[in-house]
Amino acid sequence: MADTSGLGPDSFKTGVRVQVSLGVQKTKKMNITNKKVRFEYEIIEKYVCGVVLVGNEVKSIRDSKVSIVDTFCYLKDGEIFVKNINITSNEEKRDIKLLLKKKEIRDIEKRLEKGLTIVPYRIFLSEKKLIKLEIVIGRGKKLFDKRETIKKRDQERDMLKNVKI
Repeated sequence: MADTSGLGPDSFKTGVRVQVSLGVQKTKKMNITNKKVRFEYEIIEKYVCGVVLVGNEVKSIRDSKVSIVDTFCYLKDGEIFVKNINITSNEEKRDIKLLLKKKEIRDIEKRLEKGLTIVPYRIFLSEKKLIKLEIVIGRGKKLFDKRETIKKRDQERDMLKNVKI
């Protein structure tokens, strides 16, 4: 008697593979850094804060289409804002509000009175896949401090070369 179900070993096509997704997706790490900060400022303290975004800004930031090179933070009415952040989906640059606790904002405000500066340092995804901004409180370096930084970096590079040889 012949197999009438049509599911015999000859009925399957060879070379066809089926992949089953179990809901586990690999997400790329998003880490956008302002490299000028370490060179131009002496870092005193770091804060991680949330960001208020609207519309398609979230998608653009997740696709790493954002630049924080010439950005700075300022205090206004007990809130902290980021100015000059460049998100490619927006033609207009708008000020973005940062989410911090009141105690942290008061601490930052006290530090600003001492002549320090708030600078955005890094944008990244948290473990819960939320967009976070790391801000840095720092003191601007003088020209001779920048020269020392370059000198130390060159010495470390030369030491690594000598160790590898």
